[in-house]
Amino acid sequence: MKLFEIIQSTFTNMDIVSSITSTIFIILLGFFCRKKGIFNENVGKMLSKVVLTVALPALAFNSFMTNIDQKSLSEGMNILIWGLLIYVILIFISKPMYLKYEGNKQDTLRVLTIFGSTTFFGIPIVGAIYGAEGVLYASIFNIGYRIFLYSYGYIKMSGLKMETKNIKEMFLNPIVIATFLGLFIWIFQGSLPQVTVTTADGAQAQFAFLRLDQTAVWLFKPMTYLAGLASPLAWLSIGSTLGAVQFKKAVSDRTSWVYSLNKIVLVPIINIVLLAILSLTGILTMSQIGLGVVVIMMAAPTATVAAAYAISFDKDAILASNASLLSTITAVIMIPVWIIILNLISHLSIF
Repeated sequence: MKLFEIIQSTFTNMDIVSSITSTIFIILLGFFCRKKGIFNENVGKMLSKVVLTVALPALAFNSFMTNIDQKSLSEGMNILIWGLLIYVILIFISKPMYLKYEGNKQDTLRVLTIFGSTTFFGIPIVGAIYGAEGVLYASIFNIGYRIFLYSYGYIKMSGLKMETKNIKEMFLNPIVIATFLGLFIWIFQGSLPQVTVTTADGAQAQFAFLRLDQTAVWLFKPMTYLAGLASPLAWLSIGSTLGAVQFKKAVSDRTSWVYSLNKIVLVPIINIVLLAILSLTGILTMSQIGLGVVVIMMAAPTATVAAAYAISFDKDAILASNASLLSTITAVIMIPVWIIILNLISHLSIF
């Protein structure tokens, strides 16, 4: 298939187009509401709290309420391995990226490059494009992100040893709890006590008692409504946050532009190249959906926690704020581009 035909097929696929337009339009709506004063300075923070404490945990947990087979299990384990390995690789690769910078500036740029907003920015977009299967793989991929963000990221930015509060944050976070609980149910559903359920077509089937989508629909249904809030509320919050920032100062910061291109363009390319090599050599294989999840998650802008580290520990806080703004704008612009690239790759039979 020729390049033009691939691009044409991408933009005539209403699922893809509607996912892209939904993301951009709702972010712009949040931006407009903030500029017009409909949203005050607290709305973005409040929306993000709802997303992080309620909507995303429900979305992560619900994604695991599905049957397991050898293919999906193998794919999930490969994504888990890569989700751990890529952060080790980025820790080393990020060093030569910013050799001309020194001290706090280099530390900040490296940490911001390694850790993107995979939870708040990445997962809602993955869900919009790839549905429940994409969210399942994204949740598994994020396990490594959480481990390294609250360990390496904290230590690098604070200069201190790991503290108990960060360990608690790592494991007692609602999203982490929902992810591990869902992952446990998904993997061990065949070994858990079984319940006979009458399916929609009237047949009798056996399901693990914790498969709430089958055994407790009355509880699962409200969780689906909560999960459905994740994407629109996250995008409104992003737009509201962008509407409160001074663009001129951020746009004039050359270092923030260098960072944004590294984070949104170079890091995903590194992932694609390394995964292509691993796939061609048979060391670690990944499906098109798995690759798409990884690319979108790694093309996410600055992680809120990483930026908070820079501000809290006085590690070039202004740079972190400017970088967060520019990388978010760049990420929104690059969403359609990465989807086209992923469609191109799907026709190369590498993955």
